[in-house]
Amino acid sequence: MAWQVFVFISLVAQLSSAEILAVTKPGCSSKCGDVDVPFPFGIEPGCFLEGFNLTCQKNATDGTYKLLVYDVEVLEIMLTTGQARMNNHISWQCYRPNRTKSIDMYTWQFNFAHTQYRISQFHNKFVAIGCDTLAYNAMVDFKNDSYRTGCVSVCYSQESLTDGTCSGIGCCETQIPPGITYYRASFDKNFNGSMSNFSRCSYAVVMEADDFIFNTSYVTGYDFWNTNKGQVPILMDWSIGNETCKVAQRNASNYACVSPNSVCKDKQNGPGYICNCSEGYEGNPYIENGCQDIDECKNNSTCGGICVNTIGSFYCLCPPGTRGDPRTTAGCNNIRKSSEWVKFVVGISVGLMVVAILICLLYFVHERRKIATIKENCLKKYGGQLLYQEMKSKQRFPFTIFKEEELKEATNNFDASNILGEGGNGTVYKGTLKNNIDVAIKRCKTINERQKKEFGKEILILSDINHKNIVRILGCCLEVEIPILVYEFIPKGNLFDLIHSCRASCISLSIRLRIAQEAAEALAYLHSWASPSIVHRDVKSSNILLDENFVAKVSDFGASVLKPMDEDQYMTLVQGTRGYLDPEYMQTGLLTVKSDVYSFGVVLLELLTRKKAFYPDKPDDQRNLSSTFLSAMTENKLEEILDDQIMDVESMNLINRVAELARECLNIEGEKRPEMREVAEALDRLRKTMKHHWVHDNPEDIESRLGETSNYKEVEMISYHSIEESAMLAMESGR
Repeated sequence: MAWQVFVFISLVAQLSSAEILAVTKPGCSSKCGDVDVPFPFGIEPGCFLEGFNLTCQKNATDGTYKLLVYDVEVLEIMLTTGQARMNNHISWQCYRPNRTKSIDMYTWQFNFAHTQYRISQFHNKFVAIGCDTLAYNAMVDFKNDSYRTGCVSVCYSQESLTDGTCSGIGCCETQIPPGITYYRASFDKNFNGSMSNFSRCSYAVVMEADDFIFNTSYVTGYDFWNTNKGQVPILMDWSIGNETCKVAQRNASNYACVSPNSVCKDKQNGPGYICNCSEGYEGNPYIENGCQDIDECKNNSTCGGICVNTIGSFYCLCPPGTRGDPRTTAGCNNIRKSSEWVKFVVGISVGLMVVAILICLLYFVHERRKIATIKENCLKKYGGQLLYQEMKSKQRFPFTIFKEEELKEATNNFDASNILGEGGNGTVYKGTLKNNIDVAIKRCKTINERQKKEFGKEILILSDINHKNIVRILGCCLEVEIPILVYEFIPKGNLFDLIHSCRASCISLSIRLRIAQEAAEALAYLHSWASPSIVHRDVKSSNILLDENFVAKVSDFGASVLKPMDEDQYMTLVQGTRGYLDPEYMQTGLLTVKSDVYSFGVVLLELLTRKKAFYPDKPDDQRNLSSTFLSAMTENKLEEILDDQIMDVESMNLINRVAELARECLNIEGEKRPEMREVAEALDRLRKTMKHHWVHDNPEDIESRLGETSNYKEVEMISYHSIEESAMLAMESGR
């Protein structure tokens, strides 16, 4: 009778799931032309959630309809993955030899800032096509952090082009960082295709990776533009709100997953969440009763017996008088009454079970040995023996080699709630060791072959750094694929947050000069007294931390370079943060200690003006704080950009002298900039000229005026090739 009961349940389930699946609210358009418009998206008022309104536009010429978000065409909306496929314009540059050898150019900016959309990180790529082409891609993410990438495409001859290959010959491509909401493609006018006799146009665009296969006709003709009619698909991620599922579920009135049998999923490419129907259900989880049971028995080829659909699942039964597994090739067989047959089957089953248990035990033993071998190899690969020998030779060597389990325990298995900041080099967690000492634990993202070979030596050099204004490295973990670094914990956040907090008016001029001098002394130590000399390469206010007494400590040596003993300057991959980068270093790729001097000059400007180093949304001539400052100095308008909180009659002479020091640091020619030790000495002299005796501010006083202090905040770094490196296609790995 059991199978008859299941058949009855199946009929009830099929009737309950027979309802037509709704995709949008009643009275709302579900399509625009051939494109489905599911809720939370909508065209008419009241038919969409905030931020998901679309426009259905009719073409007056042919009567067709286009679905638009702002002025961008939407080709497809995917509820399950939280994505939308859109049309993106191709930027181009063409050299016209018959028209006074001019260059025509069209650049497109794709702007979804302050919306629920973000460019999909893993499903898109930045593509540049052409000969003698250098294309840039300026980007901004949802946190308003800026990036810039680019690549160079050259052609030696028409025969050097290869279909399907996009590695720098006629075509190049780069990856997209996470969380990007805005990008603008542009070209270097010095790379214009004028040297090629078979290609006159270059193209640049962010597009869906799976939709692009390079064809040589894209270079030799105009097929890339003509075939796509100037537009290519781009895949966008979207999400509901800016909260995680855990937070959103607390507010039932605004929670978007309203259908029973729906689940919430946190979005990985930025904040917010999406909704899905639970397993065994399908439909739209954003509307009431939108998730309906799936009838798994329709066209079910896996069940060789009687398929019985249930709510959220199904059963597969053998017909009466048979037994077996109807889902296997053996299927259902007639029941045999022979006891010998039953004994035989039971014996075989027990034997197989014993063999399976033995195999599992052997597998676990093998895996444990394999893991131990991997850890031992990692220890050898990163110079662990060198570090152990040094620790044995020096009884008080201030460095510890941690085990992976120690750091997992210290961070609650690297729980997200312990994250202090995320940057271009890795993620920093707060941890507490067994002796109740708080530390900052950094998990690096990547490490190249040169760094692997030199890791042990470089860690020994960094561990010897002992300066009151430099964050100390306490140890590392080497039994993992990429080493984990352990630093002292600095509790009061960073200088960027202190300067730009809304209540930063409590930072007096004396405090700012003290912090500047302490940071300058730290950099002077790295340049002049460390052996070998160390170039920080990413000096910025967010990398200057503040301890419990608000003493400055320079941090984040993820981008640092140990300077060769016999060279004052050397070629390296251009790396740093927009607004702080030395323009001479950007142009030549030659790194010197004077590059740190330029970046420190920008930090001085932040202290004087309380303005950020870079504003991506402003006009080109107002984006960089350094250029704004230099213009103000030239036009004798310095007071217009200074922070009102530090300007008074008595302090203006001192401020002018600090500004003049900053101008020297920002000299376009690196050789004319002062050494960091000279900058530190100059700041010390300026502090001593202040009329009132210097008194260290009470840290509790400062904190009470500031309010709650910020945690770590690492700003993503941009990394892009210098023109010379790109043209030679010499992709340098390493710091």
